[in-house]
Amino acid sequence: MTLTGVMATFFAGLALDIAVPAMALSLMAASNWMVQAWPESRSSRHWPPQRWKGRPA
Repeated sequence: MTLTGVMATFFAGLALDIAVPAMALSLMAASNWMVQAWPESRSSRHWPPQRWKGRPA
C-alpha cells in the first residue's frame, strides 16, 4: 500500500513538472503574439498597422 502511494505521488508530481512549464510557455507565447499583432491605432495614418519587428531604430 505504501509503494502504491509513493508511486502515485511521484507520477502526480511528474505530471505537474510537465504541465506547469507548458502553461507558462503558452502564456508567454500568447502575450508575445498579442503585443506583435495589436494594431497601433486605427485613427493613425499608418493604418493598416505595420509590424514593428525589423524596423530601423
